[in-house]
Amino acid sequence: MKRLLIDGQLVETERTVDSINPATGAVVGTAADATPEQVTAAVKAARRAFDETDWSTNVEFRVRCLNQLHEALVKHMEEFRELTIAEVGHPRQITDGPALGSPIGLVKYYADLLGEYSFTQDLGVAEAFGRPNKRWIEREPAGVVSAIVAYNYPTQLALAKLAPALAAGCTVILKGAPDTPLLALALGELILNETDIPAGVVNVITAVDVEASEVLTTHPDVDMITFTGSTAVGRRIMEVASRTLKKTFLELGGKSALVVLDDADLDLAAMMAAFTICSHAGQGCAITSRLVVPRELHDAVVEKVTGMLAAVKVGDPSDPETYMGPLISEKQRDKVDAIVQRAIADGATLVAGGKKVDPGFYYEPTLLANVDQDSEIAQEEIFGPVLVVIPHDGDDDAVKIANNSIFGLSGAVISASDDRALAVARRIRTGTLSVNGGMYFAPDAPFGGYKQSGIGRESGIAGLEEFLEIKTIALPA
Repeated sequence: MKRLLIDGQLVETERTVDSINPATGAVVGTAADATPEQVTAAVKAARRAFDETDWSTNVEFRVRCLNQLHEALVKHMEEFRELTIAEVGHPRQITDGPALGSPIGLVKYYADLLGEYSFTQDLGVAEAFGRPNKRWIEREPAGVVSAIVAYNYPTQLALAKLAPALAAGCTVILKGAPDTPLLALALGELILNETDIPAGVVNVITAVDVEASEVLTTHPDVDMITFTGSTAVGRRIMEVASRTLKKTFLELGGKSALVVLDDADLDLAAMMAAFTICSHAGQGCAITSRLVVPRELHDAVVEKVTGMLAAVKVGDPSDPETYMGPLISEKQRDKVDAIVQRAIADGATLVAGGKKVDPGFYYEPTLLANVDQDSEIAQEEIFGPVLVVIPHDGDDDAVKIANNSIFGLSGAVISASDDRALAVARRIRTGTLSVNGGMYFAPDAPFGGYKQSGIGRESGIAGLEEFLEIKTIALPA
């Protein structure tokens, strides 16, 4: 059984939760399931470590510890790779990217950034009340951080929170997702055994019930919450965190649009649309799940996308040739299928897919055409390999359709002209955008959304500064 990490000790629990391989339905392993009392103990440990050690002020030590964590992750990468494939269903071929390789690089990025980042900023001298004053800014760690991650990219999400929080000088309670608990707890073991990070600075837990989880969002000793997950849960976190006015970072849902203009390369558009929606079986918040195409090209694009979807290799995620694996659980697959069947009943045209595939929790790559932009399937985040095609009547209409969403996380625009594509992209209210196939995802690139896709930015300098407070100080000059 994988155990909790609390105050520098691996802790067993009376309650446990099985981790299920989504490709087979078999049990991968058993994880500890924390009680509310154990979560409270983790919060208290983080509070003590922040208040009573020099972690928050010793930058050189933090750099060393982050480098140790990076080295340990590189050393144990193959073990994490196999666990990632088994527990999450990530195809092997993406474990060198966002599933594992890229987030390991993120730790090194923050170790290097911390070595050169200035926590002070001189504001110069200004006169007030008849005398000159020397003023400056000092950036200080936010304090005790609850870091709550989703199941879809558990290692990426964990390290995208841990690395900048630790670089900033915060202490952390990391909560793994109930569907993928083993990876989070394995990370806790690595931190304990192979770094000098002091007891209490990082605590790692998994908890299934809401009562235990809400300790992380309501406890008065928690100064900040960083959460990645659904918008519905994000709203709940904001609600309970408001009681103590905690600093809150939220990276939430998306219903991003891939906008195709009338001069676009349709083969490129079809390839991007098909292979993006099948990436990790559509279980990504930034995936472009709405394909917005010129009305006169609708049928031609649908035909090309159908051909591309047929070329996607779906199967065993441990097979190096597999591009798309399973959904995370039977519950998630049932949710995806239900919304697809409702869309068909409401008049959308099923072009491809729309069926469950056994064994495991697979769902066919699915394409729905002639979709009403205001329909449920065009508005709700699905988290499955389901692409909807919506016709537009020119650039202005395409922008309106793209912006017709409560979400604003990502998007893409394709045109023969970079200038034209950029002009459209700048009118779409999202936090990240790909123009003509450009890739923004990197450790130094801020990631986050507008509207109900969240608050704040992850990665880059902006990601570090989410975990810092600003103190302004003045002395008589």
